[in-house]
Amino acid sequence: MISARDGDPGGSTAFVLGGGGVHGAAEVGMLRALEERGIVPDLVVGTSVGALNGALLAADPATAVERLTHLWSTIDENSPFDASLLERASTFARTRTHLHGNHRLQRLLLTHLDVRRFEQLTLPFQCVAASIERAAARWFSTGELIPALLATTAVPGLLPPVEIDGEHHLDGGLVDSIPVERAIELGARRVYVLQVGRVEQPLTPPTWPWEVGLVAFEIARRHRFVEALQRVPTGVEVYVLPTGTELRHNDSAQLRYRDTSDVSERIERAAEAAGDHLDAIATGSYDEVVPFAGPRPDRGP
Repeated sequence: MISARDGDPGGSTAFVLGGGGVHGAAEVGMLRALEERGIVPDLVVGTSVGALNGALLAADPATAVERLTHLWSTIDENSPFDASLLERASTFARTRTHLHGNHRLQRLLLTHLDVRRFEQLTLPFQCVAASIERAAARWFSTGELIPALLATTAVPGLLPPVEIDGEHHLDGGLVDSIPVERAIELGARRVYVLQVGRVEQPLTPPTWPWEVGLVAFEIARRHRFVEALQRVPTGVEVYVLPTGTELRHNDSAQLRYRDTSDVSERIERAAEAAGDHLDAIATGSYDEVVPFAGPRPDRGP
């Protein structure tokens, strides 16, 4: 927990769901652990795959875990990246910028989301994408929901930029992969961070060519996240939930963006690890559990 100790945090509770592709299955396990302990959000904020999970949660909190478990357990049948090598080559030859169209992802969203506008969601929900023209974060909280979700998940090189209101957008992870600060800006006094496991993995200097870009990107995204935790204001509590994954230096698993072979195991591991962490928080022994790699942020007085 990152917390300023003086005063009762009170106020609203936010769930912040970070990005991370297929590893987003871990967030379903975390949601189950939270639900089992009666912890519910007043606000949901998400990036990339975390925005997809978050939108389904915000649409119907009472059935979200069940619906998300079904979605992820059948992801092989509905994968946004279910394209043959020939199709991927053809898409890249035609566009010269990406390997996949976003039509499969759009179909998945239309199938699993019963609402089409932010205003129809049960809970307040926001997601972020990166505006190309402005080189800035763009937050979506009103209007059409599906285009915003396609924008926040537009992974560079894999999916096409999404045009909304004359601007083109790429994956929100480029500007705010785990948007803790946004939740606090919106008034949250207690924040539960559902992340996909990347921040738990230790980084070391790269030794292989493919590790160079991986390590560079991780430095950038973790730097913002750790600084956000260090800036948590007085009276706000932030809990970072663990995924239960084993530690692997410079973990290259995230490069296997089409590998869904361990989705069910990832959900179960995260449910157990997050549950243990929440129980440790409840009993005051959470200091024994360090949910992310790197230096511990300041905890305040």
